[in-house]
Amino acid sequence: MPTDPSSAPPLPPIVHAKALPRRLPVVGEAPALVPARMINEALYCERLMYLEWAQGEFADNVFTVDGRAVHARADVAGGELPPPPAPERADTRDPDDDEDEVVSPLPYEARALWLSSESLGITAKIDVVEGDAAGVVVPIEYKRGAAPDVPEGAYLPERAQICAQALLLRDHGYTCDHGEIYFARSRRRVRIELDDDLVAQTRNAVLRARELTASGVLPPPLVDSRRCEGCSLVAICLPDETNLLRGIEPAAPTVEARDDSNQMEQFWPTAEADDVAADTEVVLRRLQPARDDQLPLYVQEQGARVGVSGDELVVRGKKGETRARLPNVSQVSLFGNVQISTQALRAILERGVSVSLMSTGGWFYGRATGTDSKNIELRVAQHRAMADPEVCLRLAQGIVASKIRNCRTLLRRNHAEPPEVTLFELEQLAKKSERAESLPTLLGLEGTAARSYFSVFSGMLKGEAAEAFDLDGRNRRPPKDPVNALLSLAYSLLTRELAQVTASAGLDPLLGFYHQPRYGRPALALDLMEEFRPILGDSTVISALNNGVVTPSDFIGHPTGVALRPPARRRFLLAYERRMDQLVTHPVFGYRVSYRRVLEVQARLLGRFLLGEVPSYPEFRTR
Repeated sequence: MPTDPSSAPPLPPIVHAKALPRRLPVVGEAPALVPARMINEALYCERLMYLEWAQGEFADNVFTVDGRAVHARADVAGGELPPPPAPERADTRDPDDDEDEVVSPLPYEARALWLSSESLGITAKIDVVEGDAAGVVVPIEYKRGAAPDVPEGAYLPERAQICAQALLLRDHGYTCDHGEIYFARSRRRVRIELDDDLVAQTRNAVLRARELTASGVLPPPLVDSRRCEGCSLVAICLPDETNLLRGIEPAAPTVEARDDSNQMEQFWPTAEADDVAADTEVVLRRLQPARDDQLPLYVQEQGARVGVSGDELVVRGKKGETRARLPNVSQVSLFGNVQISTQALRAILERGVSVSLMSTGGWFYGRATGTDSKNIELRVAQHRAMADPEVCLRLAQGIVASKIRNCRTLLRRNHAEPPEVTLFELEQLAKKSERAESLPTLLGLEGTAARSYFSVFSGMLKGEAAEAFDLDGRNRRPPKDPVNALLSLAYSLLTRELAQVTASAGLDPLLGFYHQPRYGRPALALDLMEEFRPILGDSTVISALNNGVVTPSDFIGHPTGVALRPPARRRFLLAYERRMDQLVTHPVFGYRVSYRRVLEVQARLLGRFLLGEVPSYPEFRTR
């Protein structure tokens, strides 16, 4: 949902990108009734309307939360409407009857009133309706922003929304010649006249909304539009990113636009950045926060219990209790024998937060989540694409080549004397991966690259870590040495992260294009994780060892493998979270966001590729 346009200056003409000629394999019929809110959005941004109404996408930001606060009283149903006037008929009363009809002098008021009309094809929840005993009513719509200085009193999308509500009241027998919009910031009502032109535009918007939904084609994003700034769905829509990948470069930024126009910079500045991934020629607007305000909650104390009290999660253990506010929790991870109450689980799922279940050592078992994404169109497109061997091979080629090059970059950055032979071999294997003719061939090339990379992995350890730790190749299930134990834990955390990210993006985490489907395995999460293994998993392990976060005494050895002690696991989780929160310049788009945000962007872009909006999936490669 966008920020209220009434609080913004007049908008420039809308420019759309050219639509790609591709339809979904399954197209359903549009619902019979169009919500009045969708009429507003069809006139404001057709893509926004389609994402919310046809695909069921929604996300909150500061503006939508503020809007709900403004609507708090109006959202509570109450009051009543006057009875609609009876049809005119001959007067049959006795002229000698002196009894006068009693008319209530008090006006009527109803809040949160739902009305629908099949003849109009419209449904709406009207915030407030005021009326009198004669059946004359006025719909009132609440808006969080300020009243714009325009002759009509409000912009067309808002006027069409109030017009739709007035048409519904007329259809139910009431007299309604105007509507009103209450602008909370200005604290005043604005009268909206219902002329023939506005009625015609409203009816056309209803037809357009149904036409777009029935087509099964996501409308193209706006081009360099200020309407995208402050829109809560911008991280789902990715307007500038989609346009750039389709060959539409952004307009040159102006000093005014850089200073004032991007509302995201006002709320989430990124003056202090931590990491650089690449130098890019194009720098897009950063329309979303660089970092998440919410943080993950890890519970690893054995025997601990997670409960809920009000809007707080309460973790009780042997050493006392810890509290975490639910609005500030992004995800919950339970390690080993940790209990969670039904009430706490329900409160977590109601907020769209997932609960990951992991073994004591960090093996990812699965997750509990609320209602999955409603975007069935994306799921259909994913299953259709993953059944095409050519599409799978094309995606896998780019992912594996990107992973190998990221391994090579990590060696160049951290190895004291990176072997030239290894660097040359990795580059050649990356080029061969881009030309691989089958998935088995690609698996062989990836395995060869992994052996070459891990054979010199110990050279990236420095100081005491170089003397205390050594890596003689990669091993797992269970890991046989401390370094492999940390690598396995880091990869498990990444798997959990991407399983959640792909599901929240509307994708099926179990259906991948490179890793073969297997019972319970999040193949798609493993696919997208490949290029991030070196720059997130390996980098976290190297940093933790070189900085003394984990020492040799933090491991427990047994005949079958090596495990990390709980206190050290806690310190490693903090190191992992610091890495995920670190800012990086996106190698394709040029803006700076955290690595956790990058994972979400990449998953969304994969969805755009599967829907046919962009010609290819942009791999994430550091330099």
